[in-house]
Amino acid sequence: MKGLAQTHGIALVGLKGVAVDVQTHIGPGIVGTTLVGLPDASLRESKERVRAALFSCGIPTLNRRVTVNLSPADLPKAGSSFDLAIAVSMLVARGLVPSSITDGTVFIAELGLDGTLRPVPGVLPAAQAAQEAGFTRVLVPVENCAEAELAGQIVVSGCGHLQHLLSASRSADPWATLETLGGIAQQQELMEADGLQFPKGNANAEGGRNAGPFAPQRSLGGFGDELPDLADVRGQGDAIDALTIAAVGGHHCLFHGPPGAGKTMLAACLPGILPPLTHDDAVAVTALRSLSAGSVNTGRVAELITRPPLEAPHHSATLISLVGGGNPIRPGAISLAHGGVLVLDEAPEFPQRTLEALRQPLESSEITIHRAQAQVTFPARFQLVLTANPCPCGGDSGAAVGQCVCQPMRIRRYRSRLSGPLLDRIDLQVYMTALSAVDESKEAEPSPPSAIVRGQVIEARNRTSHRLKDTPWTLNSQVPGRYLRSANPLPAGYHAMVEDRVRKGSVSLRGADRILRLAWSIADLEGHTKPTSYDLDKAMGFRGLTAGQNSWI
Repeated sequence: MKGLAQTHGIALVGLKGVAVDVQTHIGPGIVGTTLVGLPDASLRESKERVRAALFSCGIPTLNRRVTVNLSPADLPKAGSSFDLAIAVSMLVARGLVPSSITDGTVFIAELGLDGTLRPVPGVLPAAQAAQEAGFTRVLVPVENCAEAELAGQIVVSGCGHLQHLLSASRSADPWATLETLGGIAQQQELMEADGLQFPKGNANAEGGRNAGPFAPQRSLGGFGDELPDLADVRGQGDAIDALTIAAVGGHHCLFHGPPGAGKTMLAACLPGILPPLTHDDAVAVTALRSLSAGSVNTGRVAELITRPPLEAPHHSATLISLVGGGNPIRPGAISLAHGGVLVLDEAPEFPQRTLEALRQPLESSEITIHRAQAQVTFPARFQLVLTANPCPCGGDSGAAVGQCVCQPMRIRRYRSRLSGPLLDRIDLQVYMTALSAVDESKEAEPSPPSAIVRGQVIEARNRTSHRLKDTPWTLNSQVPGRYLRSANPLPAGYHAMVEDRVRKGSVSLRGADRILRLAWSIADLEGHTKPTSYDLDKAMGFRGLTAGQNSWI
C-alpha cells in the first residue's frame, strides 16, 4: 500500500475551469474519511458515494484514516463531478491501480452507488479548461464523450462503470483496453453480463460512444419544437420591417399593441431570420447549455449548437432565474440567450426590479454575479424583444374607443414599469394594430418566409462586416457613438436632430447614438453606402419620435 496518491479534476467558476489536485493520504488514526478543500454539501457527500461504489466493485472498506485534499484549498468546489477523481485517487493510494493511469489525465464523473459513471453538467467547459491547463486526456462517462470532444485537441476516453476502469488498468495499455469497451453497445453488453444495470437512456443506443439519444436540447422558450415562420404573419408589414432591421444590426425591440396583433408570434420569429452562430459563439452557447444541463429547458449536448437560441421566461420568473445565481452559480435566462434572443412577453407584468436588472448587460453584453465565495461573469450578448399591451386590461383606446376599462392612473402605473433608462436602450418601438383592424387586402398579402428574410439579413450583415473589418466590432449595435460620429459620414440633418431632441428632452445623447446606429442598419439593408436623410427619418420613426407616432410613452 502506497498511502499517498494524486489525481486531477476541474472546478468550474462560471464558464472558467481551474485544475484541482485531488490528493489522498491513507495512514493511522481514527477510522473514517475526511474531505478538505472547501467542498460544498454535494461534494462532501461524495465520500459516501465513493465508498459504496468501491464496495460494489468488490473493494472492501479500509479500516484506516483516509484524508482527501482538494487543492488549491482556498478555491470553493461544488458538484459531484469530483467523484471519479476521488475514487481513482483512493485506488492508487491503496495500490490497486497503477499511478501511471493518472499521468496527464483529468477525471470527471459522478459515481452511482453501484459503481456506474453518471453524466454531469459542464463537461465542455471542464474539458476546455483541462486542455488549457496542459492535460492530454479526460476520462468522462460515456454519455458525456461527444460533449467533451467538442473541446478540440484533448483526447477523450469514455467509461460506463468503475469496474471497467479497474479491469483496464491491469493491462499493458489501459486506455487502449478501455477504448475497446468505450462504445455504448459494448459496455452495455459487458455490464449486463456482470449483472449490472446500464445507465438509463442508453438502452436503445446503437453504434459507438457518440451514439444515443442525447441530442442537443435547444431552448425554444416554450414555443414548441419549431419556431413560427414569418410567412405565417399577416398584415404587419411595418413590424416585419422593424424585425428585419433589428436582425441586421442586433438591435433591441419593443412591440406594443392590443391582444391579437401577433406581438408574441413575431418576437418568436426573430431567431429564424438571424444568421447561424459563428464558431466562437457556438462554442460559448454550447458551453452555457452544458453548464446548465439538468434544468427544465436544457440538457446534455452532443454537438455544437449553431442556431441562435431563444429564451422566453414567464413574467413570474425570479430575478435569479433571469440573471443567474444559485449554488453552484449557474447562468440565467439572459446568459442562455447569449448569441440569440431574449423575449419578455407582456414585459410590464414583470417585476420592475427584474426589468431594471437588464440595463447593465444590455450595455456591457455580460453579467457579473457577486457572491460571498465567488465572483462569476457570464456572457450575455442577446437581442431583447419586449411585448406589451396598451394597458393592463388589454383594451386599445386608440383603436377602439370605449374598450379600455382602466383608470388613467392605473395605465400610467402600468406603463411606468418600462422605465425611461430601459426604453432608452430599446432601439425600435413598433405599434402593432390588431389584425381585425387591418385592411382585407393587406391581410391577404403573404409575408416573406423566414429563409428569404434571413438571406437579406446575411447580405446586409456582410456590408456591415466589410465596413467594420478593421474594427473590433461586427454589428452596428456594438459600435460606440464616438466612432460613429468621428470615423463615418453623418447623415444630413443629424446634428440638427440631436440638438432639437436633446433640448426637448425626448431623447438622451445615448438615444441619439442609438438612432445613428439604427440608421446605419437601415442603410445596410437598403444597400446605401451611408445613411441618407430617409434612413435617419425612418430610424427616428422606429424610435417613436416621429410626429403622430403611437409611442409607448
